[in-house]
Amino acid sequence: MARICELTGKRPMKGNIIWRSGKAKKTGGIGTHITAITKRKFHVNLQRVKALLSNGEVRYIRVSAAALKQGLVTKAPKRTWKKEDVAKKA
Repeated sequence: MARICELTGKRPMKGNIIWRSGKAKKTGGIGTHITAITKRKFHVNLQRVKALLSNGEVRYIRVSAAALKQGLVTKAPKRTWKKEDVAKKA
């Protein structure tokens, strides 16, 4: 399953981890130097939410935390009936 927000389309970004060593010049050193650079990924903070979609369907979607904070998701209403009650009626 892709790490993509279903509402905003946010996806992982590429970046670097930069290691530095040495003492800063302003604290009396000769300056910091980069000793290593490695690639890394910044992942989206995805949450699995039971949401009410625009067509009236209720299902689980993967949404970024930012989309939840913005209020882009309408959460599904709580279920008030029990499975046993439906089975008895049918």
